[in-house]
Amino acid sequence: MIFNTGAALLDAIVLAIVSRQMSGTYGYKITQEVRQVIELSESTLYPVLRRLQKDECLEVFDQQFDGRNRRYYKITEKGRAQLNLYISEWTSYSNKINQIFEGGIVG
Repeated sequence: MIFNTGAALLDAIVLAIVSRQMSGTYGYKITQEVRQVIELSESTLYPVLRRLQKDECLEVFDQQFDGRNRRYYKITEKGRAQLNLYISEWTSYSNKINQIFEGGIVG
Protein backbone atom coordinates (compact mmCIF):
# COMPACT_ATOMS: atom_id res chain seq x y z
CA MET A 1 0.00 0.00 0.00
CA ILE A 2 1.33 3.43 -0.87
CA PHE A 3 -0.49 5.29 1.93
CA ASN A 4 1.19 5.67 5.30
CA THR A 5 -0.52 4.20 8.32
CA GLY A 6 -0.38 6.66 11.21
CA ALA A 7 -0.33 5.73 14.87
CA ALA A 8 -4.03 6.45 15.43
CA LEU A 9 -5.10 4.27 12.50
CA LEU A 10 -2.81 1.47 13.65
CA ASP A 11 -4.23 1.74 17.18
CA ALA A 12 -7.75 1.56 15.73
CA ILE A 13 -6.95 -1.52 13.64
CA VAL A 14 -5.37 -3.32 16.61
CA LEU A 15 -8.26 -2.44 18.93
CA ALA A 16 -10.77 -3.66 16.32
CA ILE A 17 -8.94 -6.98 15.97
CA VAL A 18 -8.55 -7.52 19.71
CA SER A 19 -12.19 -6.57 20.33
CA ARG A 20 -13.38 -9.55 18.25
CA GLN A 21 -12.07 -12.03 20.83
CA MET A 22 -13.93 -11.61 24.12
CA SER A 23 -11.45 -13.85 25.96
CA GLY A 24 -8.39 -12.11 24.49
CA THR A 25 -5.88 -12.89 21.78
CA TYR A 26 -2.10 -13.09 21.52
CA GLY A 27 0.46 -10.96 19.71
CA TYR A 28 1.39 -13.29 16.84
CA LYS A 29 -2.28 -13.81 15.92
CA ILE A 30 -2.88 -10.06 16.04
CA THR A 31 0.10 -9.55 13.70
CA GLN A 32 -1.26 -12.11 11.24
CA GLU A 33 -4.69 -10.47 11.18
CA VAL A 34 -3.25 -6.95 10.76
CA ARG A 35 -1.10 -8.23 7.87
CA GLN A 36 -4.27 -9.19 6.00
CA VAL A 37 -4.95 -5.45 5.70
CA ILE A 38 -1.56 -3.67 5.88
CA GLU A 39 2.10 -4.68 5.92
CA LEU A 40 3.33 -4.80 9.50
CA SER A 41 6.26 -6.37 11.33
CA GLU A 42 6.05 -7.80 14.82
CA SER A 43 8.64 -5.22 15.90
CA THR A 44 6.12 -2.52 14.91
CA LEU A 45 3.17 -4.21 16.60
CA TYR A 46 4.55 -4.71 20.11
CA PRO A 47 5.15 -1.00 20.82
CA VAL A 48 1.53 -0.39 19.73
CA LEU A 49 0.32 -3.07 22.14
CA ARG A 50 2.42 -1.59 24.97
CA ARG A 51 1.10 1.93 24.26
CA LEU A 52 -2.51 0.69 24.25
CA GLN A 53 -1.85 -1.13 27.53
CA LYS A 54 -0.28 2.00 29.07
CA ASP A 55 -3.31 4.01 27.93
CA GLU A 56 -5.55 1.42 29.67
CA CYS A 57 -7.18 0.39 26.37
CA LEU A 58 -5.87 -3.17 26.68
CA GLU A 59 -5.32 -5.48 29.62
CA VAL A 60 -2.60 -8.07 29.45
CA PHE A 61 -2.41 -11.53 30.97
CA ASP A 62 -0.28 -14.64 30.54
CA GLN A 63 -1.74 -18.07 29.90
CA GLN A 64 -0.18 -21.50 29.53
CA PHE A 65 0.02 -22.85 25.98
CA ASP A 66 2.01 -25.99 25.07
CA GLY A 67 4.06 -25.74 28.26
CA ARG A 68 4.92 -22.07 27.80
CA ASN A 69 3.38 -18.80 28.84
CA ARG A 70 1.71 -16.89 26.05
CA ARG A 71 0.87 -13.20 26.50
CA TYR A 72 -2.73 -12.32 25.73
CA TYR A 73 -4.36 -8.95 25.12
CA LYS A 74 -7.96 -8.10 25.90
CA ILE A 75 -9.82 -4.86 25.20
CA THR A 76 -11.01 -2.84 28.22
CA GLU A 77 -14.09 -0.64 28.50
CA LYS A 78 -11.85 2.37 27.92
CA GLY A 79 -10.46 0.61 24.84
CA ARG A 80 -13.98 -0.07 23.56
CA ALA A 81 -14.89 3.60 23.98
CA GLN A 82 -11.70 4.60 22.14
CA LEU A 83 -12.47 2.11 19.35
CA ASN A 84 -15.98 3.56 18.98
CA LEU A 85 -14.47 7.04 18.67
CA TYR A 86 -12.01 5.77 16.04
CA ILE A 87 -14.84 4.13 14.09
CA SER A 88 -16.89 7.32 14.16
CA GLU A 89 -13.94 9.47 13.09
CA TRP A 90 -12.91 6.98 10.38
CA THR A 91 -16.42 6.85 8.95
CA SER A 92 -16.59 10.64 8.70
CA TYR A 93 -13.06 10.93 7.30
CA SER A 94 -13.41 8.15 4.72
CA ASN A 95 -16.79 9.51 3.56
CA LYS A 96 -15.21 12.92 2.91
CA ILE A 97 -12.26 11.38 1.04
CA ASN A 98 -14.63 9.24 -1.05
CA GLN A 99 -16.66 12.34 -1.90
CA ILE A 100 -13.50 14.10 -3.08
CA PHE A 101 -12.48 11.09 -5.18
CA GLU A 102 -15.95 10.94 -6.67
CA GLY A 103 -15.98 14.68 -7.43
CA GLY A 104 -18.59 15.60 -4.81
CA ILE A 105 -16.87 18.20 -2.61
CA VAL A 106 -15.81 21.46 -4.17
CA GLY A 107 -14.17 24.20 -2.09
